[in-house]
Amino acid sequence: MLIIKDILYRYKSQNQEITYNFSLEAKRGEIVGIVGASGNGKSTLLDLISGFLKPISGTISFESKDITTLPPEKRPITILFQKYNLFEHLSVEKNIILGVSGTSKKPNMKEVHKILNEVGLNGFETKISASLSGGQQQRVALARSLLRDKPILLLDEPFSGLDYETRAHMLTLVQNITKSKNIATIMVTHEPNDCKQISDKTYEVKDGKLTRQ
Repeated sequence: MLIIKDILYRYKSQNQEITYNFSLEAKRGEIVGIVGASGNGKSTLLDLISGFLKPISGTISFESKDITTLPPEKRPITILFQKYNLFEHLSVEKNIILGVSGTSKKPNMKEVHKILNEVGLNGFETKISASLSGGQQQRVALARSLLRDKPILLLDEPFSGLDYETRAHMLTLVQNITKSKNIATIMVTHEPNDCKQISDKTYEVKDGKLTRQ
């Protein structure tokens, strides 16, 4: 279980001090949705969980281990951003392998092909990323995240640029992968319907705090 307890973070914006105080829990096999208007701290929450921002106080723990002070690369976390961040001149296979470059994990081609099959891109290994549709490119980005094989998956509005049908398919795919791989998924979105579709529980970010919906 991921437990975020009384994480406090402050920063100044236009001579105004903004304060966030977050607490939530996420179990393996569970999708936690985070909704709220822009500027209320949704992405800040993910940055704190992933280690890109340092809290003033509070704790972040996973399966009874305190990870509050761990650097991002040592946390049991992978994140999928809104932007695909693919190398468009490279093949699907090479883009996915880049997901573990710079880590101690070596790419296992059998695992790469298995993940491609899981995200519905079997047979796309040699296709150049620039030739893919937006939904297919996002599947490549998701596959790259999954190859890192981390127990916590963070989603920072990764499907907002997709059409309704593709978005619905991607949400269902994330739901199925969360359950089958028994990982904890935290999804930030400005669309409450996303949470209604796949979240096991939902929090709203408002006035610097999380409220269970």
